[in-house]
Amino acid sequence: MNAFVTGGTGFVGNHLCAALAASGWTVKALGRRLRNNPPPGVEFVSGDIRDAALLDRASAGADVVFHLASALGAARIGAAEFMAVNAGGTRAVLAAARENGVRRVVHFSSAGVLGHVRPGETADEKYPLDPRNVYDRTKLAGERAALEAASAGQDVVVIRPGWIYGPGDRRTFKLIRSIAGGRFLLPGRGETLQSPAYIDDLVAGTLLCAGRGRAGEIYNIAGNQAMPVRKMVETIAAALGKSLPRFHPPMGLTRAAGAVLGILFGFAGKEAPLNPSRLAFFVHPKGLNIDKARRELGFEPAVGFAEGMARAVDWYRRAGWL
Repeated sequence: MNAFVTGGTGFVGNHLCAALAASGWTVKALGRRLRNNPPPGVEFVSGDIRDAALLDRASAGADVVFHLASALGAARIGAAEFMAVNAGGTRAVLAAARENGVRRVVHFSSAGVLGHVRPGETADEKYPLDPRNVYDRTKLAGERAALEAASAGQDVVVIRPGWIYGPGDRRTFKLIRSIAGGRFLLPGRGETLQSPAYIDDLVAGTLLCAGRGRAGEIYNIAGNQAMPVRKMVETIAAALGKSLPRFHPPMGLTRAAGAVLGILFGFAGKEAPLNPSRLAFFVHPKGLNIDKARRELGFEPAVGFAEGMARAVDWYRRAGWL
């Protein structure tokens, strides 16, 4: 089997490419730049997701295209570029796959399309959508492009992943490093639900979507349970052998400070240590229901959050990140 993976040099893409190659697939990985040496059996292709000619060449001969590339939520770019990458890039990938007769496209969307899951609830794939920022809105536009292609007859499966973490992840590492350095204060009561997904479980779910998913369907892929962020940061602290401060700054005050810092640092072209994007984890619940993936794919997460975080912290230490 041949795979073409857009965003193949990112955290998730790198792990997915390694798993595919280890299973005997021939893999091409598209990225803007090569961050790490590609795993054995993976060919790196440098380029932009909006380059139609490049996509046509790179996806030729592929049995499955895994579309992970996107402009990230914390990126300091304009709304037009977010839309061009997250929606326009998706349409370009789908068009190249159609032209080359690719059997299936697995499209990575985002739980951010949900916006704000009501407190105490978990969202299934039919939950109302309410994206809150430009990243989430453009990811929803990309998801809709994928579903429109499926309605027109193209074999496309959509994944909405939970909060992804594991060895090599730089996003969650920012939180881990803050807790390790004693600089973290939990805003508010920490009751917001998130759905952590260990990278190995996410990759396993992705491969199940490629093999068993129904065309035109969305699948939530996450861990066994949604967790309050308070429990998540307590688990991270335990893995680090640290204790969390008892003081919790009020959420309203924290959000106001984040908004101001985001603006001030934005003038300097830098990302603020506290900004609305980073606070979204603590503010907007995104508990996911994975019953559909269990029922239709046979998906069953194997790594609980405590075990997964212990593995991640051990990796960060051995790699010299901590």
